[in-house]
Amino acid sequence: MKAPFHLSLPCLNIEKTRDFYVYILGAKLGRSTDKWLDINLFGHQLTFTQTGDFKFNFKNYRLNDHILPSFHFGVIVNAETWGNIYSRLISKNLDVTTEVTFLENKIGEHVSFFITDPDEYQVEFKSFKNSEEVFIDE
Repeated sequence: MKAPFHLSLPCLNIEKTRDFYVYILGAKLGRSTDKWLDINLFGHQLTFTQTGDFKFNFKNYRLNDHILPSFHFGVIVNAETWGNIYSRLISKNLDVTTEVTFLENKIGEHVSFFITDPDEYQVEFKSFKNSEEVFIDE
């Protein structure tokens, strides 16, 4: 069963958050006010509510030879979409992590990159070599 997810997150500045998701990532703006907004990220609903400072502990973890952000979210897209997004963000001289292949030559092989939004959330874009392996374990 495929169903869109909903994720609600705090943000520090609603205008900067809106600009990042709509004008930089190219997502669609949904309902919004001056204190919250909905973003359509590939058919999934992200809701951001302007709040004060917030902190998360354990910012990173290790996966094989890679250090990854503990708290992140993202979308899985096909290879063409992934390449288009990656190229567009690089062309804007944004701070995008280098393209990394995870689980190379194993079940679940995929390529990923991360970009940081204005609230310091890590947004991951990934594309699986074989889309049938998204939820398969070895």
